[in-house]
Formats: sequence, structure tokens, C-alpha cells
Amino acid sequence: MKLKTGLLLLPLLVFFSCRKEKATWDSNWVAPLVSDTLSLKDYVNDSTIVESGSVYNLDLTRTIADFGIEDLIAIPDTTISQTYSIVVSSLSIPPGTSIVNQIEEHTIDLAPIELKKIRISQGSIKLKIYNPVASKVYFTVQLPGVTQNGITFEQNYFAPAAVGSNPGTVEAILNISGYDIDLTGMNGGEVNVLQSKLIINSDPLGSNVTVTNQHVFKVDADFKNVKIDYAKGYFGNKVFTDTTTYTIDLLNGLTAGSIDIPSSAIQLSITNGMKIEGRATLTKLSNTNTLGSTVNLSSSLIGNPIYMDAATGSAWSYVPSTQTISLDATNSNLENYIENLGNKHTVGYKIELNPWGNTSGGFNEIYSTSRLKVKLKAQMPMAIGADGLTLRDTFDIDISQDLEKSHIESGSLVLNATNAFPMNSSVKIYLLDENGTTLHSVNGSSPIESSLYGSVDPKDGMMKTNSEVIFVLPENVLADLANVKNIAVETTFNTPNPATTLNAQQAIPVGAFIAVKLKTKFVFKAII
Repeated sequence: MKLKTGLLLLPLLVFFSCRKEKATWDSNWVAPLVSDTLSLKDYVNDSTIVESGSVYNLDLTRTIADFGIEDLIAIPDTTISQTYSIVVSSLSIPPGTSIVNQIEEHTIDLAPIELKKIRISQGSIKLKIYNPVASKVYFTVQLPGVTQNGITFEQNYFAPAAVGSNPGTVEAILNISGYDIDLTGMNGGEVNVLQSKLIINSDPLGSNVTVTNQHVFKVDADFKNVKIDYAKGYFGNKVFTDTTTYTIDLLNGLTAGSIDIPSSAIQLSITNGMKIEGRATLTKLSNTNTLGSTVNLSSSLIGNPIYMDAATGSAWSYVPSTQTISLDATNSNLENYIENLGNKHTVGYKIELNPWGNTSGGFNEIYSTSRLKVKLKAQMPMAIGADGLTLRDTFDIDISQDLEKSHIESGSLVLNATNAFPMNSSVKIYLLDENGTTLHSVNGSSPIESSLYGSVDPKDGMMKTNSEVIFVLPENVLADLANVKNIAVETTFNTPNPATTLNAQQAIPVGAFIAVKLKTKFVFKAII
């Protein structure tokens, strides 16, 4: 429980200009400080606490890794160039005559990945055409195998005549998003191969043009910033390995004690939406609590790989495969792991795709929505048996107290609580200086009783109990108030069974809360 407050001081500084001596008197003051309600509602649906029927469950499910096509395949910026020169020394070409009509193949450097087909979700081609002759020339640039809606990529340009030794040029930037690319080459048996086809005709409205073997007709096609959302082929042996850490804020502030929980299980779930087989290994699972105590989960399942099936189906109806590593009290030290109350969890994993090479014959497939996900899954009832479970929190405070002037002479803090949690709590406060050194500690007069010692409230049907806890602030504590810069509140929880008084597991009901009102009772000495 975190109490945010500053002491409310109401000094009576009344000055009488006609007085020659100080006058003093004591008066009793009661002032409210805090009125607040603490419940678990604020944490429900934040992925840590969920409602399950009439009780809460603690949900430790986290996505540890999430991979997609962009993590497996990257298409590098690639330039393909196609050139042509005649083989004879010189030719006179009549108007409208074909100069060249040929296809070339170009290999993209993707090894060890071997792609047969891809679909482009984003990207462009920068075309540049060079005409070396002294007449306009008509260029047709095709990319066989690059299609959209079944239509082959084709661009037509008139390139201006060369001026002296400077070729005439044409440039264009073309969006190729949404195009499919067949990378199997002219014979259909290649991989990573782009094709280009260059058709050049002399100007049909021009005159004869002389072409020599020194003239080089050229087309450059620069593929830029290409992203894909589909691929088929062999994607190589790919390994993803990492150790990741996540925190559970609810468990911050633990300082002592232990809990008992129902039997639970933790699962590492690997969902494979890619048509690639593989294997997965849980390499590490540990947690560390705020006291610095670390528990490593021990099990024969840790460090041993499990087989990971490929997804099945097609682009819009594929079915991911799911493999699960289950850890419970029968095959691990899971109870010790959870009862360590770690707020920092470390998970290590290794995912290997195509560990046995190209066993699919080049038929790995991945779609735009294909994901390879690793999840740590754990959900357990919040049926907690607390035995001296102690949480501590610290907050700032600034109090003015001058014993030579009007000041607080004695008093106490009074905490009134309505508790609907099935646990009791003893509260102790520590007054700290600016360095965090404890100046004084004050124990509450009695614990906040468990709701199980109360009665059912007919308004909401919940068990509740009312408690009053008094923190007496003696004169020596009040004398140090000016040096108090922080207050630490330490709360120790137990879950006694009313029938036996022994601590036992108690389920936390949905709607459980604790409502608190903190007020001061001070004797105030006024000096004027």
C-alpha cells in the first residue's frame, strides 16, 4: 500500500504588537491527511491481473519474440545493366528498323538464401537509358517474370540523339509495389535470377542512322528499398537466439517473507506461421526479486530442443503449427521459482529454421501475415498464502518544525481502514533523513484485520472488516520532524485462517479493496 501525503500543519501565528512577553498555550487539533481506496481494479486487463469468475488470476503471459518475413529475408539494393553493341564495324540502319531484341539474366546476391518467387510490397526502380547514336532511338525495356495482375513489366521511351561523344539519356523512377517476381530464370530451374529484355528500334520518322561497333546501347535498372510480403524458395539455415528480461511491477517493493501458491504451470509456446520446419530450445529461465535473490528454473526440458513443424495451407488459409514446452512441479522446481516472487524475469531461447538443410526441395514459403512467435505463458489463481510477506515503499515529505516557535508538541497518526482483502497487514513507518538514514521508526498499535474476521456487507455481498491503527509520535520523534525528508511505509501481510489462526491460501475475490483514512491528532503549542 502506498500512502501519498504531506503532514497538514496549521500553525497559529498571531502577533500582538502590544505584548512585551511571549504567551504560550496548548490546543488539540484533529486534521485529515489521506482518504483513499486501494484495489486491484486498476491492474485488471493490463496483462498482469485478469478476472476469472469471482476471483482474480495472476497472468504472467508475455510475448518474448515475434519474427516475420522482414527478419528472414532482406533484398539488397541491386543494379542490373544490359548493354548491346553490333559485332560488325559499321551498319546503316533504315528508319523503324530493329537494332536489338535480346534477354539477359542477372543474379541477385542472396546466398545462402535461394529464392524462386517474391512479391514486392514496397520498392522502386530507377531506370536510365543511354543512346549513343546521332538519332533518336525507341527503347522498349521489359523485365520478364516481373508481373502485376499477369501483365509483364514494360516501359517504352524515345531516347534523344547523342551529341558528339555524349549519349542521349532518359531517366525515370518507377514504383514496383505490388509486383510479383519470378526468379527462376529463362529455363525455370534457376534461383535468385532476374531477367531483362532490351528491344531497340531506330526512329521510324527519322533517316538512316549509322551504327558502329563502338556504340554501346545501355539500360541501367536500380532496384531500391525493396520490401517483400511473400517469398518461396529455400531460406537457408537461420538461427534466432536471445536472452530477454521483463519486469512485473506488482512485485516491486518486496523486502521479506514468503508466499504459498496453488500448483501452477509455465509454458513456453512457439507458434510457427511459416512453412519452414525447425527446432526450438528454452535455454534459460530465471527470476530475481527485489532482495536480490535469484532462482533458476531447473528441468530436463531446458537446453533440449523440440521439433517445430512447418505451417500448412496457403496464403489466406494457412494454419500455424504450435509446439509447447510445459514446466510444472512434476518436472521442475517451479514452486520455488514462483515463490521467489521475482519482479525481474529472464528468458533465453534459441530458434533454428531449416536445421537439416534444404529438406523441402526449395519450397519454404512465408506470407505477409506469417509470424514466428515465442510466448511465455503462465496464469494462476491469486490464492495466496502469505507468511510475513513484507513490502516497502518510500515517498518524499517536507515538514517545518521550529521548537522556538509555534510547533507540534505531541500527537499521533490514526489510520482507519475498511479491508475486503482476505489477509491482515501490520504497518510500520520509518522517518528518514535526506540520506535515507532512519531517524525513527514507529509501529502501528494493531494490525489491519483480514476481511475473513469481519462480516458480509449486504450492499455488495463482500466480506469486510474495520480496523483502527494508531501511530504514536512521542516528543523525541516530533523534535526531529524538520530533518525528516522521506517516509518509508513497511507493510507485512499474513493470511490467517480464522478457524485455525494458521496462515493458509486465500483466494482474492473480484472487487477486493482496502479503504483508508489517515488523520492526525496533535497537541499544538502556540507561542506568540
